[in-house]
Amino acid sequence: MRITVAPDRCVGAGQCVLNAPALFDQDDDGLVTLLADPTAAQETTARLAGALCPSRAITVHEG
Repeated sequence: MRITVAPDRCVGAGQCVLNAPALFDQDDDGLVTLLADPTAAQETTARLAGALCPSRAITVHEG
């Protein structure tokens, strides 16, 4: 699994950080930043964070 983020699409809702703080953070403008690709144990959390993103700024790539 790999994750990409699009800060230009981010609206700063923070759902990613609330649900997966080990994977995501917000910069000084409140926009998403990726801290790390998920481990096998974090894959479910990563998918949830991607699904909860209201602006679809997080893309989860399977495989």
